[in-house]
Amino acid sequence: MGRKNTQSSRPVVRKAVIADVPAIQKLVNHFAEKRRMLSRPLAQIYESVRDYIVVEDEGAVVGSAALHVFWEDLAEIRALAVVESHQKRGLGRQLVRKCCSQARRMGIGRVFALTFEVEFFRKLGFSEIPKSELPHKIWSDCIRCPLFPDCDEVAVITSVGKQPHK
Repeated sequence: MGRKNTQSSRPVVRKAVIADVPAIQKLVNHFAEKRRMLSRPLAQIYESVRDYIVVEDEGAVVGSAALHVFWEDLAEIRALAVVESHQKRGLGRQLVRKCCSQARRMGIGRVFALTFEVEFFRKLGFSEIPKSELPHKIWSDCIRCPLFPDCDEVAVITSVGKQPHK
């Protein structure tokens, strides 16, 4: 008989797969109900599942983020969420870094986010900017938000340095 592993496994950051979509939606909409982010319909997550990365711990999705490309030099980190029981462990930081790394590999030089967690992003090298400096296309999501037009999310941005693909 083999010995049972008494150490818990470490959370793994990986690309999302179709089977993750319901868990991603549940996680995102949990925080949307608390008015911390925009809710995402299931169909929208399925359509953009290639944008998502997740944190998996013991078979469960405990974190998510998506990198949404807006233009040749600009992408947004969306749906960044980590379940409360796994917060303060660096998982959100890993998700953001992974998104920024993906952007760099794609040749995208800047990444932004709309957030209530400004200090979290500041610690990762993001700077606050006026929302008016972002493309008008981002407002298509804002119009669907229950907080529009009185949203107090803050726009943050960072340069990730282009690494042209070959």
